[in-house]
Amino acid sequence: MARGKGARLPQDAVEVVVEGLSHDGRGVARVEGKTVFIQGALVGERVSFRYRKSSRRFDEGVVEAVLQASPDRVVPKCAHFNLCGGCSLQHLSDQAQIRDKERVLRDALTHIGKVEPKEILPPLVPANHWGYRKKARLGVKHVEKKGRVLVGFREKGSAFIAEISRCEVLDPLVGRRLDELSQLIGQLSIPAQIPQIEMAMGDRGCVLIFRTLARLSEADRAMLLEFGQRHDILMAEQPGGVDSIAPLRAGDRLELSYQLPEFDIEIHFQPTDFTQVNSDINRRMVKRAVEMLNPLGDERVLDLFCGLGNFTLPLARRAGQVVGVEGDAGLVERAQRNAQANGLGNVSFHTANLYEDLNHAPWLQASYDKALLDPPRTGAAEVLRLLPVLGVRRAVYVSCYPATLARDAGTLVQEHGYRLVSAGVMDMFPHTGHVESIALFEK
Repeated sequence: MARGKGARLPQDAVEVVVEGLSHDGRGVARVEGKTVFIQGALVGERVSFRYRKSSRRFDEGVVEAVLQASPDRVVPKCAHFNLCGGCSLQHLSDQAQIRDKERVLRDALTHIGKVEPKEILPPLVPANHWGYRKKARLGVKHVEKKGRVLVGFREKGSAFIAEISRCEVLDPLVGRRLDELSQLIGQLSIPAQIPQIEMAMGDRGCVLIFRTLARLSEADRAMLLEFGQRHDILMAEQPGGVDSIAPLRAGDRLELSYQLPEFDIEIHFQPTDFTQVNSDINRRMVKRAVEMLNPLGDERVLDLFCGLGNFTLPLARRAGQVVGVEGDAGLVERAQRNAQANGLGNVSFHTANLYEDLNHAPWLQASYDKALLDPPRTGAAEVLRLLPVLGVRRAVYVSCYPATLARDAGTLVQEHGYRLVSAGVMDMFPHTGHVESIALFEK
């Protein structure tokens, strides 16, 4: 009989065979009819584990010993893997990670959307599975008992900052210098008043933004600037909200950029703007999306949730007219500047909350041949009805969450007369359970 909420957790290790893998990379097993998510376990393995938490619907545990290992199990590269929550799949081979992410996508489409693509696209995988991450928010904690400042991600299943010396998935410029950052903050006059560091990188240049809860002294500023100069990093502070972010050195510009060489595009952005963390996969993702949409010189294309113009500007190199729509006015302003800087006169941008009433939006007064959607995790349910009304015959949907892609795919196919032509995964976040995917729909 399954245990209910509040039942005392077993103290002894329990032996199980792992049946599946959760979206966050934990093994899934069943004990007395109740689902258990087991940190450190892989599909097909026989493991012994100890319970860590219990809830009404499921329990959580952590592997104590692997009794029969999966052939896909590998030795994690990072010495902190078992502690740090920044990665969840370093113990699974690169090939198996992709295989399992494809399975997650296909299962979601089948079981949630009740649809199947005619074709599964070859996965997009990075040239390097390590040191790929260009953006991150690092936690900072001054721990008096340890006599040091911790800098990094949170522990697995915990709110505590993991005690790590380096990170293998962050770009090496920062990932190999976590100890240096720890020592640097420990020397400041306010080590307990710095809760986080925002990291952002472009193709050239890196910005570190130190969130401060108290005023930096002049000596603090000098130490931070010396570190930045030594490692070619722009240093900034954030004493309040996002609007308070400012460079520590007068005259520094907190602007970065990345290139999309296939389309002769350079996109400039602010460190806190949304950009993809993996520049290699992003370039190939944009190329694939444009190829799938195949805009022609006399066609009008609508780009919803367009952000800085990551897809909009490359599309404008191929299409007759492109219209980008985004809810963040700051991103729209920078997208317009990027279009001008890249000499694109056939693109326009509009600010609109795509989750609210859009009946009077000026861009809705036109028709469009094709569309691209790149929504956040919540998906694009509110705008799907617009596609057939606007005359869209072909649409590419880029997704960061398979469940909402599957839900929206079901809506497009079953309610709006589209067919799911193809779908595939893109490994934007190697060694994590994050699944980025792309799908093509046609009327």
